[in-house]
Amino acid sequence: MDNVWFIINLALMIGFISLLFIMQRKHISFSKRVFTALGIGILFGLALQLIYGPTSEVLARSTDWFQLVGGGYVKFLQMIVMPLVFISILGAFTRLSLSSNIGKISVLIIGILLGTTALAAIVGIGSATVFNLEAIQIEEGDAEISRGTQMEETSQSLAAQTLPQQILELLPANPFLDLTGARATSTISVVIFAAILGIAYLGVRRKTPEQAGVFAKIVDAFYSIIMRVVTLILRLTPYGVLAIMTKTVALSDFSAIYNLGKFVIASYVALAVMMLIHLLLLLFVGLSPLQYLRKAFPVLAFAFTSRTSAGALPLNIKTQKSLGVSDGIANFAGSFGLSIGQNGCAGIYPAMLAVMIAPTVGINPLQPSFLLSVIVIVVISSFGVAGVGGGATFAAILVLSALDLPIALAGLLISIEPLIDMGRTAVNVSGSMTSGILTSKITKDIDQEVYNNPHNKIEEVEV
Repeated sequence: MDNVWFIINLALMIGFISLLFIMQRKHISFSKRVFTALGIGILFGLALQLIYGPTSEVLARSTDWFQLVGGGYVKFLQMIVMPLVFISILGAFTRLSLSSNIGKISVLIIGILLGTTALAAIVGIGSATVFNLEAIQIEEGDAEISRGTQMEETSQSLAAQTLPQQILELLPANPFLDLTGARATSTISVVIFAAILGIAYLGVRRKTPEQAGVFAKIVDAFYSIIMRVVTLILRLTPYGVLAIMTKTVALSDFSAIYNLGKFVIASYVALAVMMLIHLLLLLFVGLSPLQYLRKAFPVLAFAFTSRTSAGALPLNIKTQKSLGVSDGIANFAGSFGLSIGQNGCAGIYPAMLAVMIAPTVGINPLQPSFLLSVIVIVVISSFGVAGVGGGATFAAILVLSALDLPIALAGLLISIEPLIDMGRTAVNVSGSMTSGILTSKITKDIDQEVYNNPHNKIEEVEV
């Protein structure tokens, strides 16, 4: 009988995929297809959970097959991320419109990313305080204890390195290894390597412009090919969102979510406030927050369901361009945002944990010196946090160890980690795009007509 139910589940998923394919053939907009996939995924996942229960063998077998679509899509995105980061940064240097301004643009983007991360830390502290969150309120189970032990082991390996050694880890000793994403700091290492090549290109262009011109053409050719690959992958977005969302909802432990509901609510309140800050920053420079939300919905929806900032990079860049941001700034902001100043994972989350855990060791979390330490350490630790699964855990370990707080207590939230991580990832991507838009506005590089044009959005791009 289990085989019959499994076949029915698989047939339903194939039917939903077929529906999305029909919508694509009828040229229904990209964002509507993503929204439809998101809604169907939530409802289908809930139905599977209610019918079978999260520990059912039938459900485990069904979602394992669903993972072929969802996991396959994420892997394709991860496949292209490192080449895209590399060629995006290098391509920014070869564009004449950016060459004379590259230093200013880089400083602005990084400054905005770090500044919003500091604000995110303040928001996280405020939310944890208002909701009176404390780690001692959470019951420890086997899963929580195991996760805490793993985090302590990771912390011990990091603690073995001094601060100068940790900084050295960011540098690309073997760029070909980093292009495979083998290290936790591979993304920022690839960014540094591409920037070094870009600076070298600028030097060659001043002395031998003909050779530099040949190199620029090669870079542009590679960029065109890689972006074509990105376009092919983006066409799979609705199907990936459907499968990922179905599996996430179907396997969620709703009893644990209910017991830790206060922490979930506090986290999403903080994330919502941070999104509001992004919108207020856009409003402050004279840009419409509503236009931003309309055009950013597809990438934010994907980031929410996939829980990978790195996987969302192609959509991130395309969305910024639909908002009037130039190629170069969009590439810089999207790529830098993968490893610097992630507002959700490296800002809000570790700050909330610090405030929650501090009372367990007799520290007053509202002490001004402690709060200042949290904000500064959160900002510094946001360098090198990878925009892939586990990035928030890595950021939490760095911050808690720097504050001499017990790291194992961070493992208490393991049961609700996937649910909170969805919102954190969307905020990460929004922060990255906001930095690109604000930088374009400050440097007067933004195309205001494109930004305000409601028809120039991601669904109008060839996807």
